[in-house]
Amino acid sequence: MFLFMAASPAINLSLSAQNLDHARNSQEATVTSSSFGVMDDGARVDAYILTNAQGARAKIITYGATLTELWIPDRAGQLDDVVLGYDNLRQYLSGRTWFGATVGRVANRIAGGAFTLNGKQYHLEQNDGPNTLHSGSIGLSHVVWGAQPLHTPGAAGVRFSYTSKDGEGGFPGTFTVHVTYLLTDANELKIEYTAQADKTTPVNLTNHSYFNLDGGGNVLNYLLTLYASHYTPVDAALIPTGQILPVAGTALDFTHPEPIGARINQLPITHGYDHNFVADDTTDHLKHIAHVLAPGNGRVMDVWTTEPAVQFYTGNFLDGSITGKRGVVYGKNAALCLETQHYPDAVHYANFPSILLRPGKGFHSETIYKFSFE
Repeated sequence: MFLFMAASPAINLSLSAQNLDHARNSQEATVTSSSFGVMDDGARVDAYILTNAQGARAKIITYGATLTELWIPDRAGQLDDVVLGYDNLRQYLSGRTWFGATVGRVANRIAGGAFTLNGKQYHLEQNDGPNTLHSGSIGLSHVVWGAQPLHTPGAAGVRFSYTSKDGEGGFPGTFTVHVTYLLTDANELKIEYTAQADKTTPVNLTNHSYFNLDGGGNVLNYLLTLYASHYTPVDAALIPTGQILPVAGTALDFTHPEPIGARINQLPITHGYDHNFVADDTTDHLKHIAHVLAPGNGRVMDVWTTEPAVQFYTGNFLDGSITGKRGVVYGKNAALCLETQHYPDAVHYANFPSILLRPGKGFHSETIYKFSFE
């Protein structure tokens, strides 16, 4: 059953054990909906709340197909919201952090704000110095999507849909994309992307959630493992050089568990971690690419993906000027991002896996954020 509910008031950072037990006793994953706000042009933005049989909950809004809340239990059974975000639509409209957003057509950076395809040059918005970041101000993260609730055995979900017109954001071709979020009873957040285009166009989709497995504080003591023994180095503008180098002997070596903060000061150019790591498994099947442990409460996040790489970012540009949900101020290193994707600026490097989607060829990508505790 699909329920439409009035917007609920702000809730505490943690849910009590009594409320968690009540949610678990429901024994059925549910999908509910409420209004989240109205755009300047009058378009309504809705929020979809996915609750699994364990009491975990995800909230996703139709603006940017954006994950705004994710409530996950720790080893003591306490639920915390483990993603950064805002309380209201107005903050999302004025922010530049991409908290939880679906990013595309092309995530990450495109050097010079332009690329050439079939002999024609395409010019994009230059919103990161001379470069394009996350497809500019009219990318997929800045539009209102259509949505349809989904009910599948052992999971609650919602499917978002959007059609980007030929030339939107400077990209060629009419591009139709669907993003499905599923919250399973195993505390997995599954995100699946499918797309088609009527002209050849670059496509690199990701989710830009900022995770804090403690529900507050910084992430520097988290233990991180990345199943990636190579990375793509960048210049001072964070544009790839085209090289693919080993992480061995550098501060980027997370092939074994390492505290995130142990060597972060060795990266002055990027002010912390903001690097594309190349998966050791080069197939397009689901692969284990990351493992994160928050020692304090035992929460674990494992990341699986069909993508060839992951952008690891440590909130280096959060500086205390942003007030997020429930009045929390976000300072430097308040969260980490693990954005599964193709390589940055792949339109300019033949040695990088291609991001070109051609007519008649469907696009498919899947990422799973699986939560547990130790």
